[in-house]
Amino acid sequence: MRNTMALVTRLEFRQGQSLTLTPQLQQAIKLLQMSGLELDAYIQAEIENNPLLVSMAETDGDQDISETALDPIDPECASDRVSLQEAAQALDMGSEEAFNEASPGEQHCGELDEIAYAGAPTDHGRQGSGQDTNTLPDRAAAGSLADAVRAQLAIRPLPDRQRAMALILIDGLDEAGYLRLDLAELAERLHYPINEIEAVLQMLQGFEPCGVFARDLRECLALQLMDKNRLDPAMDSLLNHLEVLARRDHARLRLLCGVDDEDLRDMIGELRALNPRPGAGYELNMAQTLIPDVFVRQNRDGSWQVELNSDTLPRLLVDRRYHAQIASRARCEADKVFVSECLANATWLVKSLDQRAKTILKVASEIVRQQEGFLNLGLDYLRPLTLKTVAEAIGMHESTVSRVTANKAIATPRGTFELKFFFTSAIGSSDGGMAHSSQSVRQKIRQLIQAEHTSQDVLSDDKLVALLQKNGIEIARRTVTKYREAMGIGSSVDRRRLFKTAGEAA
Repeated sequence: MRNTMALVTRLEFRQGQSLTLTPQLQQAIKLLQMSGLELDAYIQAEIENNPLLVSMAETDGDQDISETALDPIDPECASDRVSLQEAAQALDMGSEEAFNEASPGEQHCGELDEIAYAGAPTDHGRQGSGQDTNTLPDRAAAGSLADAVRAQLAIRPLPDRQRAMALILIDGLDEAGYLRLDLAELAERLHYPINEIEAVLQMLQGFEPCGVFARDLRECLALQLMDKNRLDPAMDSLLNHLEVLARRDHARLRLLCGVDDEDLRDMIGELRALNPRPGAGYELNMAQTLIPDVFVRQNRDGSWQVELNSDTLPRLLVDRRYHAQIASRARCEADKVFVSECLANATWLVKSLDQRAKTILKVASEIVRQQEGFLNLGLDYLRPLTLKTVAEAIGMHESTVSRVTANKAIATPRGTFELKFFFTSAIGSSDGGMAHSSQSVRQKIRQLIQAEHTSQDVLSDDKLVALLQKNGIEIARRTVTKYREAMGIGSSVDRRRLFKTAGEAA
């Protein structure tokens, strides 16, 4: 018996739910994830297209923000300091006759133009380290200097604590590649040991371009000379007396460096080949200041107050008087539809901006509540936090929180951070208590290893696991090994060998 199939046409009713994103809803979502600069550009475009929108921003032209960027070395030469421009011009002396004829007491003064070093390379290969120059970041492709440095940091295995500090230091770079942060002030603000900050800085000073993250001209040149294995005592003495070089007092330089005329010429020639502005070949967008969208201040009772930055909030009004005028004059249907759409779009945009501000404030307030330990005590108390945790606490969808935290910054007494900075991974608790952040676990491992004083005290990874579990941290041995290696700490065998070697040497 043969089975046959027949095509039958019939009508069916099905009931279901679906979400349709209207243009207005799409606009609200788009506004939520915009940065302050992107929002300003968007608002300006909307004002040009919609005659009913009026900006209430102040346009008197007064600007209280100074954009003057200070050089790492004061350009106004003092008696005991030398400016970048003076040293550069002193090095660019041109001919042997100029070198020999320079008066020992000749002093540079007055306005000096910025002069690039003669023969300064556009890219620095790591001759001293033996790295392949083909692997170095391409400046044109890397964009800004900060982007190029972040790309190198991304492939470097580091614990969260050091990576967070490295990102803060990267934000302190100026357009020339110099670090413009005071390490002592930064350590006090973040409750972070200054020796650890200096260790992270030393690591960053090994990044390309060579000489980046220097704090002054001398350090910038010294980094490049060390990379070429040319920082000998005579060259170090020359770097320590750049103000003498700026005066072209070569007789005194020969005495200070302990070299003759020929050696001094060679040394100055080597300095000419260095780059006093290692970040000069990159785009300058890295110099833009991170403008906070939210401010956090501590009240007298110890609580924290969260408020929006009014300078980043667009102030728009719907000109209903003008709408009444043009609506009464509209004759054809097309004009009436246009005026009606302009009113609807303007009203919706103002409401969307108001809702955006309220949402940012709500999310930021919850982040501050969750991270009070960090605000009160410092980086070690940054607790694990996820987008889901914040979303559930404030009754929003996780995707909404993700959009709010994108491209937004918050200014705290400990510095200005992106909102994404406060979200860290978690490690479970063995006793069912609060989870531990991966960063705090790394710190505990470091402290346990630092407590080793003899070869008998050395802890294996298994012993570290046992001690951590006693402290309520549920962690696997392979995770301890991964964290230990990421912190640059050797195995128990290596550490035991070092103790024995040190004992023999003593």
